[in-house]
Amino acid sequence: MICPDRIGAALLCLVAAAALAAPPQGAAGVRPLYREVAAEAGVHFVHRNGAFGKKYLPETMGSGAALADLDGDGDLDAVLVGGTSWPGRPTVNDSSLALYLNDGRGRFRDVTRRAGLGAQFQGMGVVAADDDGDGDLDLHVTALGPNRHYRNRGDGTFEELAARLGVADSGWGTSAAWLDYDRDGDLDLFVANYVPWTIATDIRCSLDGRNKSYCTPEPYPGDTPHLFRNSGDGTYVDATREAGVFQSSGKGLGVAVFDLDDDGWPDIAVANDTQPNFLFHNLGRGPDGVVTFAEEGVISGIGFDENGSARAGMGIDAADYDRSGRASLAIANFSNEEIALYHNQGEGLFIDKAPISGVGEPSLLALSFGLLFFDADLDGWTDLFVANGHVEDQIQRVQARVTYRQLPLLYRGLGGGRFEQVLPRGEGDALAIPMVGRGAASGDLDGDGDPDLLVSENGGPARLLRAEGPPANGWIRIRLAERGGNGAGIGAKVSLVSGGAKQTAWVRAGNSYASQSDTAVTFGLGAEKTAARLEVVWPDGGREAFAGLPGDRVFTIARGAKVAGAR
Repeated sequence: MICPDRIGAALLCLVAAAALAAPPQGAAGVRPLYREVAAEAGVHFVHRNGAFGKKYLPETMGSGAALADLDGDGDLDAVLVGGTSWPGRPTVNDSSLALYLNDGRGRFRDVTRRAGLGAQFQGMGVVAADDDGDGDLDLHVTALGPNRHYRNRGDGTFEELAARLGVADSGWGTSAAWLDYDRDGDLDLFVANYVPWTIATDIRCSLDGRNKSYCTPEPYPGDTPHLFRNSGDGTYVDATREAGVFQSSGKGLGVAVFDLDDDGWPDIAVANDTQPNFLFHNLGRGPDGVVTFAEEGVISGIGFDENGSARAGMGIDAADYDRSGRASLAIANFSNEEIALYHNQGEGLFIDKAPISGVGEPSLLALSFGLLFFDADLDGWTDLFVANGHVEDQIQRVQARVTYRQLPLLYRGLGGGRFEQVLPRGEGDALAIPMVGRGAASGDLDGDGDPDLLVSENGGPARLLRAEGPPANGWIRIRLAERGGNGAGIGAKVSLVSGGAKQTAWVRAGNSYASQSDTAVTFGLGAEKTAARLEVVWPDGGREAFAGLPGDRVFTIARGAKVAGAR
């Protein structure tokens, strides 16, 4: 790392470097202890990026992961995405996809081939939802063109139908998200694209002026994201231009769907790499009946950093981390750029509060990809997990303090918009294991109540970080169910009042970097035993409320039901 000349900034740089190189042990407060259990749990996936010395740009990107109930048995299964060999190179037998079914206790078995998912391509991201309304979750997998769309047959197998359905998209797809942007009752699909790249157009870059290194995206032109509108018959129409989201300058790596102004219409934020981030504000249905967006990234405050520079945005997530009732944004950035924590001030304005929140300083040397908001310790305050890892395996030759493999970061929410870094509790803690982290997803994999983590590694094994021991705090998990093409209620707003405090969350499918966490909403209760009130605002604006829900239960709320079903 090359630290700046200014004394204050130089000291901050050195402090951050020391924290990443040798994290201190122990810290105060209630914190989960994570143990890496992938092999023990039966997850043996190893990501292949095809690297063989040519330093092709896609080799640096890695891929994502999803946690979703793909066999309908009530627990979360795992999907991991990988790459393959380049043309002309010896091929490997490994599939670019892996599907691991959960036995309900956090042990997995690989059913990839049997499920019809054995394929080889340069995969990137994955999202899961029931987009055809038949009750089974389907998969959309982004790739270095074309993307794949796997329809769930309901018998444990999938059929690839991307071209037939109109969602193949020949670009370099990265992150994706499901949403009902036009509020017609079925799920639409938003896909971010990175840059146009082929082996023939690969550009030579160098760190030392002699040897080829991996390029940053600056030498390449951008590409537009795509918005696919569900036609209601299982096929899609490309509505990118019609809806106003065509932006040829985009270099999108992360997507977050949220409602920035609480008007019931879903908005879309895109983390761009070395280009200003996008914020597509949903304007609703116009006089002509068409739903359109206005791109407001720069005027909202999320386009640039505080110096007016575009950062290298990777992953992104949205949450009401300070109980303001508004969803704010976190964006993962490159090394020597802090993670951004864009607080939603209301009226379409965001301010980056990373430097004063406790999030910024520890992230200074990290090259961050997957990041996600979740309540790790179930105390009722939102926490933040970040997967880190550099893109250049020889980075220490030119920046001695920046490593290729990097430690993940976990920030505990303290309330009042403040966070503190959770430090490893010894060598057995997964937070002490450096990795080339990429995608990250959260969900309760072993059924004990607290959320676990699935992290993908570029060119390495997937990591399963299990929260050890029974939860120290109470919790309530909410799954929604309604009829039609949006059976999981994606886009719904869920609010919970417990102990006099109100928490707000949204049902979402697609976040982090090229990944998807459990679509269920989990609220930490802290020391409370019940929720005084729970309110659901459905995607079409309908409202339902429940009172006196007991803690430590998973509730499935079917629309129109008088009582929420629990287990």
